[in-house]
Amino acid sequence: MEMTEGRQIAEEYLRLGGKRRVKIDDNQQTVRAWEADPPAAEQFWHDHVEGLEARRRREVEFFLPSINSP
Repeated sequence: MEMTEGRQIAEEYLRLGGKRRVKIDDNQQTVRAWEADPPAAEQFWHDHVEGLEARRRREVEFFLPSINSP
């Protein structure tokens, strides 16, 4: 699979210990966090994801682990 920018950002966030998970239901995508992120992952999310335009942010979120699967 091609390594898109969104996937690269998501993988780096996860490598830093990020805990957010995506929920995709009826084409609606939301991100949930039940546990706090480690400081490095939280800072990375703030610096590299929060400021993205909606379409690019959804692309990053799509590559987070899903709560819909184990």
